[in-house]
Amino acid sequence: MCARYTLSADSEAIQQAFALDSAANWGGPRYNIAPTQQVAVITDRQPKALSLFKWGLVPMWAKDPKIGSRMINARSETAHEKASFRSAFRRRRCLIPADGYYEWARQSGRKMPVYIQHAQRDIFAFAGLWESWEDPQGNRLHTCAILTTEANARIRRIHQRMTVIIEPADYDLWLAPRELTPGEWQPLMAGARAEQLTYYEVSTQVNYVRNDHPALITPVQSSKSDLLL
Repeated sequence: MCARYTLSADSEAIQQAFALDSAANWGGPRYNIAPTQQVAVITDRQPKALSLFKWGLVPMWAKDPKIGSRMINARSETAHEKASFRSAFRRRRCLIPADGYYEWARQSGRKMPVYIQHAQRDIFAFAGLWESWEDPQGNRLHTCAILTTEANARIRRIHQRMTVIIEPADYDLWLAPRELTPGEWQPLMAGARAEQLTYYEVSTQVNYVRNDHPALITPVQSSKSDLLL
C-alpha cells in the first residue's frame, strides 16, 4: 500500500512535467503527504490543469465521507469490479504527481521507513481514481485514491504491494475521456519494473505526520539492514 509520499517539486517543474497550462495552485514542497490531506491531481476531465483533491476516495453513494480515510488505495487487480471503485475506474481516472513515496519494511523486529523513487525521472505519476461526493446541503467534496499492484522483485523485499506508476507515454491513454478496454488498462497496471525503482532507508521522523521537511528524505546508513544490499 501507499500511505505517505512526497511532492517536493515546485509548480513550474510540475507544469513542465505534465504539460499543464498552469500549476500555480500547488503550495509545495511537501515531504510527508498523508491520507485525508489535500493532494495534487490531474484528472481526465481537466487534463491540462492541476487540481487539489482530498486523499481518501469517497464513493458518490456513501452516506458518510469518513469512509474515505479507509479508501486511500485501490487494488488494481480488482478496482474495475469493486463497488467502491468500479465507477471511478471506468469514468474518473487521474494522475497523482509525486517524486517519491515511503514504505515500512519489517527488519530485525522493527519497522524501517524506506523512501522509494523512480530511477529514470525526478517527477512521476501514480495511477489514481477520483470521485465527487455531495452532501445533503449540496456541498461537493472531491477525493482520490492511489492504485496499487503486486510488488516487483526489488520492492517485494520491502512490501508485498507497490504503487502503480504511469509512464509519460501512457498519460493520454490513462486520462482518456472514455472507458478503457481490458486490453488497454491491464498493461498499465503491471507497475514499474525492478530496475525502474530505487530506495534507501530514511529517518523514523517520517512516522509523525506533523513532520514535513527535507530532512525526511535524507538517507540513513544502517549496518543492521540487508534490504539495501
